[in-house]
Amino acid sequence: MKENLTFRYAQPKDVPLILQMIKSLADYEKMADQVVATEALLEEWLFQRKKAEVIFGMIDGAEVGFALFFHNFSTFLGRAGLYLEDLYVKPQYRGRGFGKGMMRKLAQIAVERGCDRLEWSCLDWNQPSIDFYLSLSAQPMSDWTVYRLSGDTLKEFAQS
Repeated sequence: MKENLTFRYAQPKDVPLILQMIKSLADYEKMADQVVATEALLEEWLFQRKKAEVIFGMIDGAEVGFALFFHNFSTFLGRAGLYLEDLYVKPQYRGRGFGKGMMRKLAQIAVERGCDRLEWSCLDWNQPSIDFYLSLSAQPMSDWTVYRLSGDTLKEFAQS
């Protein structure tokens, strides 16, 4: 990567940019209709409640992508890990090593914090991303299936 990728942690003033990148990622993933996040929600959960963090990849002072992540916990390892919820690089910056640079930065954060894992999910149809993750020597967790309770189903179950 000949261009110098730098990083910065998001600040509250970045909420509109974070939401814009989330919506761009959702468009790419064909899930735009599922985005209900608002600037107010992101402000609350990222900066007031501090439930997740965002870093931006920067080139010449401009944000080229973002990663949103949070800590999870492995009972088997007895320590926290990092879970990558979203990784997004703007289309005009793809194929230049910025995604790999952002993943390396996340790995560095995990190691600095004493975490033993960096994990994420990837849509089954997203072959470009799958190929990218495999190129990093990431291992798919083929023996595991993600399960989810959400929305009304979550609320109904909680009240049952």
